[in-house]
Amino acid sequence: MKKSYYLFNPGRLSRKDNTLVFCPFDELGKELPPRYIPVENIEQFYVFGSLDANSALFNFLGKNQISVHFFDYYENYTGSFNPRESLLAGRMVVAQVQNHLQKSKRTFIARSFLNGAVHNMTKNLKYYNNRGKNELQSIIDRIDSLSQTLPLCENIEEIMGIEGNIRMSYYSAFDIILKDFEMGSRSKKPPLNEVNALISFGNMMCYSECLRAIHLTQLNPTISFLHSPGERRYSLALDLAEIFKPLLVDRVIFKVLNKREIQFDDFEARLDRIVLKEKGKKAFIAAFEERLTETIQHRTLKRNVSYKHLIRLECYKLTKHILGIEEYKPFKMWW
Repeated sequence: MKKSYYLFNPGRLSRKDNTLVFCPFDELGKELPPRYIPVENIEQFYVFGSLDANSALFNFLGKNQISVHFFDYYENYTGSFNPRESLLAGRMVVAQVQNHLQKSKRTFIARSFLNGAVHNMTKNLKYYNNRGKNELQSIIDRIDSLSQTLPLCENIEEIMGIEGNIRMSYYSAFDIILKDFEMGSRSKKPPLNEVNALISFGNMMCYSECLRAIHLTQLNPTISFLHSPGERRYSLALDLAEIFKPLLVDRVIFKVLNKREIQFDDFEARLDRIVLKEKGKKAFIAAFEERLTETIQHRTLKRNVSYKHLIRLECYKLTKHILGIEEYKPFKMWW
């Protein structure tokens, strides 16, 4: 099974026959022992340090369908190298654009994304409410009340307004669920405390996974429905991430903080923000990868599928809806 590889050290990535060689550098720029990675084992790279590579290397990565996601010094996602989109089809692009431009079709898909996200957020809260966090019931009721107004929304602006209020209520529950850490209000750019730093980091990881899944289908990642398409971003990945952030990011945050797998000394202050140290990043990524490989019994397919594969299945469902084959229904946790 192909894996994701995470490059924390600065270094040089090169090709040697059908093997990739990563030569990391230490803090003083001294070359460390190389690491050899068979190309057939690689799905994608996440690069957190500076990377020395040439066009021949990226040509090789493209031919082998290997993506590379880049993050800056402050853990912000800066962009991706993705293989040529060999699966793109003209019919699909035209249908996707038509579904975006026609108001009723776009609002249906946008509401569906948010319905899935709200259901999964509520499932998280009910999980902890059933385990003694009774203060969560009022937040669950508030989110439920807000979600009841979604069918009345006639445009994307109204839908996004409801989404913002629901998200604010949902994040207010984090201080009840978490034991030692406090979140306060949501701060993104920059994250001002440890919990916000984890949310931002985890959301970027989820966004990258959704982008990779989209590239394995005929969908165009720049044509979205809930989020507005914009320059220099793959906004459809933002749409899909809304559904999966409660499962893949928030549950992992609750786990690593409440089980003290990540502690206060795994963070550091840089200028006006809080960021994860390398040890903290590795701990979060290990838990995130473990979550991706967990399996559930799929109710329709009648077999075990991983959380990672659920994202691709969501892309296939969206493809069928856009082509008029089957109405889209977002993924909702049933356990």
